[in-house]
Amino acid sequence: MLKIMTTSTTRPHAHRTSPATGSRRVRNVAPGLAVSAVAVVVAWCVHRLAGPVPMLTAALLLGIVAVNTGVLPDATRAGTRFAARTLMRAGVVLLGLQVSLSDIAGLGWQTIAMTVAVLLATLLGTPWLGRLMGLSHRLSLLVAAGCAICGASAVAAVDGVLGARDDRKTGDRTDDGEREGDAATAVAVVMLCGTLAIAVMPVLGHLLGLSAYDEGRWAGASVHDVGQVVATATALGPAAVVPAITVKLVRVAMLAPVTTVIGLRARRGAASGTRRPAVLPVFLIAFVAMVLIRSTGKVPADLLNDVSVVKDLLFAAALFGLGTAVRVRLLVRTGHRALLLGLTSWVLIAGVSYAGVLLTR
Repeated sequence: MLKIMTTSTTRPHAHRTSPATGSRRVRNVAPGLAVSAVAVVVAWCVHRLAGPVPMLTAALLLGIVAVNTGVLPDATRAGTRFAARTLMRAGVVLLGLQVSLSDIAGLGWQTIAMTVAVLLATLLGTPWLGRLMGLSHRLSLLVAAGCAICGASAVAAVDGVLGARDDRKTGDRTDDGEREGDAATAVAVVMLCGTLAIAVMPVLGHLLGLSAYDEGRWAGASVHDVGQVVATATALGPAAVVPAITVKLVRVAMLAPVTTVIGLRARRGAASGTRRPAVLPVFLIAFVAMVLIRSTGKVPADLLNDVSVVKDLLFAAALFGLGTAVRVRLLVRTGHRALLLGLTSWVLIAGVSYAGVLLTR
């Protein structure tokens, strides 16, 4: 009884972060954040020396090269992950001050409907392609979520709600090792394909004769991660940035309902320990709040310029962190089918979204 009472009494304090714990967390992320800061400076120098190469693209490529050449020590991993997740979301929040409600309304209901249709086509088509390639339903669904919604964040959210579940094709249950392997493979595939999109889509948009506005809508509807959309839109030109981001955030907003549906379906006949579906991301709520503030028209122009600079620096650091998640050897070990699925899924989403852009001009 004494033991139970003690546990009950101390439980409210279990979730408090002590100064020592906070200090350890700072020490854990400090090396990776320092490397990310250096990478931002290098990426800025590359952009200044080679104007056609955007700073964000250079930062992403630096991350890929650094992790695959083995120059990054393990001590930097926590910091680069922090940059890829937290700094990315902070950048998205600040990005809200560059988008007003009039910009969103300017997309029109046709563009919004097109974006949702592309998302659904990717979520349904990618698992079907995965079955044809002999891949598990779980891995195919994770790749589909990453391609259709918002890259690695969507993979993590869907992986969380799936839990330990039966594979629909084989009936085999997935253990923790298989779950981690599927999630890591999906993230690597989605990141690599999204990175290729940054280089390919500006060239294709020019060859197809799309306007900068339509190129932005196409990038927003088909490129995987928020940071990758920003990098692609930056390469396309200033006129493509706002439509690309607003279209992309329609996809990001679908994370909560899509994850909820997948989680509810997974619970049918699944183990009782399955996690609850994810809720609307906090950073998206904060982004909407920034949009509302910008829409008042009372934000000083000088402040908007300063925020834009900070936002670009945050995105550059986050993209370097995202680049460190792309491990080529992991893709080689898992075979070519997962990579082929990712490439095919990207061709699917790019093709359907291109048709949607043409239909909604």
